[in-house]
Amino acid sequence: MTEEKVILVNEQDEPIGLMPKLEAHEKAQLHRAFSIFILNSKNEVMLQQRASQKYHSPLLWTNTCCSHQREGETNIQAGNRRLFEEMGFSTELKELFHFIYKAPFDNGLTEHELDHVMIGYFDGEPEINPEEVESWKWMDIDAIKEDMQQHPDSYTVWFKIIFDEFYHFLEDHKL
Repeated sequence: MTEEKVILVNEQDEPIGLMPKLEAHEKAQLHRAFSIFILNSKNEVMLQQRASQKYHSPLLWTNTCCSHQREGETNIQAGNRRLFEEMGFSTELKELFHFIYKAPFDNGLTEHELDHVMIGYFDGEPEINPEEVESWKWMDIDAIKEDMQQHPDSYTVWFKIIFDEFYHFLEDHKL
């Protein structure tokens, strides 16, 4: 199996090359990524707990799904692919916004991503991939914000950043 590559981009989201995923995280290179928030009809967010064997941030809670686009994939295509691989379901996704963030991990790796944030709606139960996801739950948006303040070490570094952007987007826009 070949190592997955990420799409290196400039600050305008223009592709400037490819690099193996681990190398990009070791060198803190800016690359394209996406984050998906799935909401149900009660306006709760589906959170996933990362699998225990993940090489960074194991067992921490995060948004429904996030990953990296592959060369030739649109953001929506990449989101649909990875949502099905991790959570076992498909739904229509809509891109909301994108932004750049940089988040170092304790293990020396750094996320430096131009992150495309997407939303989708689903009321069913996921069929999680145990290699990727340990557990999942629905949680009210305000309850996430409060729990994140009380238990920040229970959440991934990037989710704390992305959730703040998502929360402010929801305040400013009617979905």
